[in-house]
Amino acid sequence: MTIREASESDVDGIHDVAQASWETDYPDILSRETVEEGVKEWYDTDNLREAVRDSRTRLFVADEDEGVVGFVHGILSNEDEGHILRLYVHPDHRKQGLGRQLFERVHTDLTDHGVDQLYAMVLADNDLGEAFYQSLGFEKTGESETTIGGNAYRESTFVLKPMT
Repeated sequence: MTIREASESDVDGIHDVAQASWETDYPDILSRETVEEGVKEWYDTDNLREAVRDSRTRLFVADEDEGVVGFVHGILSNEDEGHILRLYVHPDHRKQGLGRQLFERVHTDLTDHGVDQLYAMVLADNDLGEAFYQSLGFEKTGESETTIGGNAYRESTFVLKPMT
Protein backbone atom coordinates (compact mmCIF):
# COMPACT_ATOMS: atom_id res chain seq x y z
CA MET A 1 0.00 0.00 0.00
CA THR A 2 1.31 3.40 -0.97
CA ILE A 3 0.05 6.77 0.25
CA ARG A 4 1.05 9.40 -2.30
CA GLU A 5 0.02 12.71 -3.81
CA ALA A 6 -2.84 12.36 -6.24
CA SER A 7 -2.36 12.99 -9.93
CA GLU A 8 -4.87 13.63 -12.68
CA SER A 9 -4.70 9.93 -13.56
CA ASP A 10 -6.24 9.16 -10.13
CA VAL A 11 -9.43 11.17 -10.71
CA ASP A 12 -11.56 8.21 -11.83
CA GLY A 13 -10.34 6.13 -8.88
CA ILE A 14 -11.16 8.92 -6.42
CA HIS A 15 -14.63 9.20 -7.93
CA ASP A 16 -15.16 5.43 -7.64
CA VAL A 17 -14.09 5.38 -3.96
CA ALA A 18 -16.44 8.28 -3.22
CA GLN A 19 -19.32 6.55 -5.02
CA ALA A 20 -18.83 3.25 -3.17
CA SER A 21 -18.40 5.02 0.17
CA TRP A 22 -21.51 7.18 -0.19
CA GLU A 23 -23.59 4.18 -1.27
CA THR A 24 -22.38 2.18 1.75
CA ASP A 25 -22.27 4.90 4.40
CA TYR A 26 -25.31 7.04 3.69
CA PRO A 27 -28.36 4.85 2.87
CA ASP A 28 -30.02 5.88 6.15
CA ILE A 29 -29.00 9.53 5.71
CA LEU A 30 -29.40 10.29 2.00
CA SER A 31 -31.74 8.92 -0.64
CA ARG A 32 -30.24 6.96 -3.53
CA GLU A 33 -31.01 9.89 -5.82
CA THR A 34 -29.31 12.35 -3.47
CA VAL A 35 -26.23 10.09 -3.30
CA GLU A 36 -26.06 10.06 -7.10
CA GLU A 37 -26.51 13.84 -7.33
CA GLY A 38 -24.05 14.51 -4.51
CA VAL A 39 -21.30 12.32 -5.94
CA LYS A 40 -21.82 13.86 -9.36
CA GLU A 41 -21.63 17.36 -7.86
CA TRP A 42 -18.80 16.91 -5.35
CA TYR A 43 -16.65 14.47 -7.33
CA ASP A 44 -17.09 15.76 -10.85
CA THR A 45 -13.98 14.74 -12.78
CA ASP A 46 -13.30 18.28 -14.01
CA ASN A 47 -13.50 19.60 -10.42
CA LEU A 48 -11.19 16.83 -9.21
CA ARG A 49 -8.66 17.57 -11.95
CA GLU A 50 -8.73 21.23 -10.96
CA ALA A 51 -8.22 20.27 -7.32
CA VAL A 52 -5.17 18.18 -8.23
CA ARG A 53 -3.65 21.22 -9.98
CA ASP A 54 -4.51 23.74 -7.21
CA SER A 55 -1.47 24.51 -5.04
CA ARG A 56 -3.68 25.10 -1.96
CA THR A 57 -5.23 21.63 -2.27
CA ARG A 58 -3.59 18.71 -0.54
CA LEU A 59 -4.98 15.55 -2.18
CA PHE A 60 -3.52 12.15 -1.35
CA VAL A 61 -4.52 8.64 -2.37
CA ALA A 62 -4.04 5.18 -0.93
CA ASP A 63 -2.91 3.12 -3.91
CA GLU A 64 -2.80 -0.65 -4.27
CA ASP A 65 -2.16 -2.82 -7.30
CA GLU A 66 -5.79 -2.50 -8.38
CA GLY A 67 -5.68 1.31 -8.09
CA VAL A 68 -7.02 3.94 -5.71
CA VAL A 69 -8.65 2.47 -2.59
CA GLY A 70 -8.86 5.64 -0.48
CA PHE A 71 -8.23 9.35 -0.54
CA VAL A 72 -8.05 12.45 1.61
CA HIS A 73 -8.74 15.96 0.35
CA GLY A 74 -7.33 18.77 2.45
CA ILE A 75 -6.97 22.45 1.76
CA LEU A 76 -4.80 25.28 3.05
CA SER A 77 -7.33 27.88 4.21
CA ASN A 78 -4.94 30.57 5.39
CA GLU A 79 -1.49 30.77 6.90
CA ASP A 80 -2.31 28.76 10.03
CA GLU A 81 -5.59 26.93 9.30
CA GLY A 82 -6.33 23.89 7.19
CA HIS A 83 -9.44 21.86 6.43
CA ILE A 84 -10.02 18.22 5.68
CA LEU A 85 -12.87 18.35 3.22
CA ARG A 86 -13.16 14.62 2.58
CA LEU A 87 -11.56 11.36 3.67
CA TYR A 88 -12.86 8.05 2.34
CA VAL A 89 -11.64 4.47 2.15
CA HIS A 90 -13.36 2.05 -0.19
CA PRO A 91 -15.66 -0.21 1.88
CA ASP A 92 -13.72 -3.32 0.74
CA HIS A 93 -10.50 -1.91 2.24
CA ARG A 94 -11.66 -0.64 5.61
CA LYS A 95 -10.50 -1.80 9.04
CA GLN A 96 -6.85 -1.86 7.87
CA GLY A 97 -5.80 1.53 9.23
CA LEU A 98 -5.90 3.28 5.84
CA GLY A 99 -8.09 6.12 7.08
CA ARG A 100 -5.62 6.87 9.85
CA GLN A 101 -2.67 6.65 7.40
CA LEU A 102 -4.37 9.04 5.00
CA PHE A 103 -5.12 11.42 7.86
CA GLU A 104 -1.52 11.28 9.10
CA ARG A 105 -0.21 12.03 5.60
CA VAL A 106 -2.41 15.09 5.07
CA HIS A 107 -1.86 16.24 8.67
CA THR A 108 1.93 16.09 8.23
CA ASP A 109 1.71 17.91 4.91
CA LEU A 110 -0.53 20.66 6.26
CA THR A 111 1.66 21.04 9.36
CA ASP A 112 4.72 21.36 7.10
CA HIS A 113 2.88 24.20 5.35
CA GLY A 114 2.41 26.07 8.65
CA VAL A 115 -1.04 24.87 9.65
CA ASP A 116 -1.47 24.57 13.41
CA GLN A 117 -5.26 24.33 13.58
CA LEU A 118 -7.05 21.73 11.48
CA TYR A 119 -10.78 21.52 10.83
CA ALA A 120 -12.87 18.65 9.52
CA MET A 121 -16.52 18.38 8.57
CA VAL A 122 -18.78 15.33 8.47
CA LEU A 123 -22.52 14.88 8.06
CA ALA A 124 -24.02 15.12 11.55
CA ASP A 125 -25.92 11.85 11.12
CA ASN A 126 -22.75 9.98 10.12
CA ASP A 127 -21.93 8.43 13.49
CA LEU A 128 -18.97 6.45 12.13
CA GLY A 129 -17.44 9.58 10.60
CA GLU A 130 -17.86 11.53 13.82
CA ALA A 131 -16.34 8.69 15.86
CA PHE A 132 -13.40 8.50 13.43
CA TYR A 133 -12.48 12.17 13.86
CA GLN A 134 -12.93 11.98 17.63
CA SER A 135 -10.58 8.97 17.70
CA LEU A 136 -7.94 11.17 16.05
CA GLY A 137 -8.22 13.80 18.80
CA PHE A 138 -10.60 16.21 17.08
CA GLU A 139 -13.16 18.02 19.22
CA LYS A 140 -16.65 18.76 17.93
CA THR A 141 -17.13 22.54 17.88
CA GLY A 142 -20.58 22.89 16.39
CA GLU A 143 -22.87 22.30 13.46
CA SER A 144 -23.59 24.09 10.23
CA GLU A 145 -25.52 23.28 7.11
CA THR A 146 -24.38 21.84 3.81
CA THR A 147 -26.27 21.30 0.59
CA ILE A 148 -26.29 18.01 -1.29
CA GLY A 149 -28.40 17.56 -4.39
CA GLY A 150 -30.31 20.73 -3.58
CA ASN A 151 -31.25 19.57 -0.06
CA ALA A 152 -29.92 20.91 3.24
CA TYR A 153 -28.23 18.58 5.75
CA ARG A 154 -26.66 19.16 9.16
CA GLU A 155 -22.89 18.97 9.20
CA SER A 156 -20.69 18.65 12.28
CA THR A 157 -17.52 20.71 12.50
CA PHE A 158 -14.47 19.37 14.31
CA VAL A 159 -11.17 21.01 15.20
CA LEU A 160 -7.79 19.57 16.03
CA LYS A 161 -5.83 22.16 17.95
CA PRO A 162 -2.07 22.09 18.39
CA MET A 163 -0.70 20.11 21.29
CA THR A 164 0.58 22.47 23.99
